[in-house]
Amino acid sequence: MSEPTRSAPWWKNSRGEWYVVAQIGLFALVALAPLLPDVALDLPGALDAALIVGGLALIGLGGLLSLAGLLALGRNLSILPHPKAGATLVRGGPYRLVRHPIYSGLILGAFGWALLHRSVITLGAAALLLVFFDVKARREERWLARVDPAYDGYRQRVRKLIPFVY
Repeated sequence: MSEPTRSAPWWKNSRGEWYVVAQIGLFALVALAPLLPDVALDLPGALDAALIVGGLALIGLGGLLSLAGLLALGRNLSILPHPKAGATLVRGGPYRLVRHPIYSGLILGAFGWALLHRSVITLGAAALLLVFFDVKARREERWLARVDPAYDGYRQRVRKLIPFVY
């Protein structure tokens, strides 16, 4: 498949522009959800502390995984899900663990944020982000398979979003 022309209007979503718009909205929802009225969680002190520590750990791990994915992509990096012209498939670094480490890291960070705030609404927003990235990754992978025939073999060997699981 040939690269869509650069002159195509952005609203036609030929390179996945609407995914980026939706992603920004979901990030805002996750970030601001702790400010919304929420279910009051009256947790014992030890459990409350464990959720805070677990949340911070997930945020840190997610940040590192996303950063490693960004660095590994190098000049292949694009804000759009459609591969850049001349891009090569990256299989090293965090891409040995999951096919979409940037998405995985952002998902981990969102769940960490929910745990840190002990927020049911934020947890729901993080779950929505997981579903969104699964759908976005599915579309991105169709484009990648058209650009690089070796992608199907890579897809069979490496998990999509959660190392060793999914």
